[in-house]
Amino acid sequence: MQYMKLGNSDLTVSRICMGCMGFGDPSRGQHSWTLDEERSREIIKHGLELGVNFYDTAIGYQSGTSEQYVGRALRDFVKRDEVVLATKFLPRTQEEIEKGVSGQQHIENMVNTSLSNLGMDHIDLYIYHMWDWQTPVHDILDGLNRVVKAGKVRYTGISNCFAWQLAKANALAEKEGFPKFVSIQGHYNLIFREEEREMVPYCREDNIVLTPYSALASGRLSRKSGEDSKRLREDSYAKFKYDATREQDGMIISRVAELADKKGVTMTEVSLAWLLTKVTSPVVGATKPRHIEDAVKAVDLTLTGREISYLEEPYVPHALAGVMAQNTPNSAKGKHVWTMGDQTIKNRP
Repeated sequence: MQYMKLGNSDLTVSRICMGCMGFGDPSRGQHSWTLDEERSREIIKHGLELGVNFYDTAIGYQSGTSEQYVGRALRDFVKRDEVVLATKFLPRTQEEIEKGVSGQQHIENMVNTSLSNLGMDHIDLYIYHMWDWQTPVHDILDGLNRVVKAGKVRYTGISNCFAWQLAKANALAEKEGFPKFVSIQGHYNLIFREEEREMVPYCREDNIVLTPYSALASGRLSRKSGEDSKRLREDSYAKFKYDATREQDGMIISRVAELADKKGVTMTEVSLAWLLTKVTSPVVGATKPRHIEDAVKAVDLTLTGREISYLEEPYVPHALAGVMAQNTPNSAKGKHVWTMGDQTIKNRP
């Protein structure tokens, strides 16, 4: 395993971040393919054995049970200061807004719930999961400043935003003396490269780290076209993100398969080796031991400039998909539902 500093922080992270959305009680969330606690622990332990020290979860994953599973496993298997733990908080609910719960109080409530789920006294990287159009960004930054000062959070990051939103937030943070976002977790992989337009050059300029999710396009970049899997069949959200561009993405996927065969490696290794030339630490979901094994192997796979160009050449512009397609002032019209505990958070992308 290789390790790098997380941008402008003093956190040292493995080049692979284990994405933990696949862990948690499937009866408490949106995904039927998530793993129970025993199998989740096996994957987490295997990741630790392979040198992965960076783990990403969220309060919205399976009603907080992902945080619970990850927290218990890490407490049992490793010393707290040997891992970097990231989790994410959701926007205010309509009910909170109607009750007058401020953005600052919302973040205090969120972080306390996550710390309770995790069984920990601090979070290394606390991530603003999606832009909240109904809460002033000043309130979000002020709330995050308070939990950092209280020692509950070390650094803050953001997810699912446009470059202008990140730039606006960090400019305001600098003006007010609040902590700046040190990382961005966006949608970025070999068949969805829209982050390269503005986000990538902006982050390079300000040393903001990219830790993208959907690194393997929900499995599409890890298997040949036509190969089936439970997740490909049942993950309706992934279909929402990728089915519209299936034909144009197919050529790139075929080139990944061709290059993998030529090199005697897996498609996962090729896809992640490409992404590792662009970002610090992609978030890679794992629900089987071989998933994290192949991800770790990718760190040591070197692609030539010609091979990188060969993989990139067929790409054509894509329309925004998933959360970012709904990142507008009218995003309350979104179709997706998040859950936290016994509370259903409706109309959130």
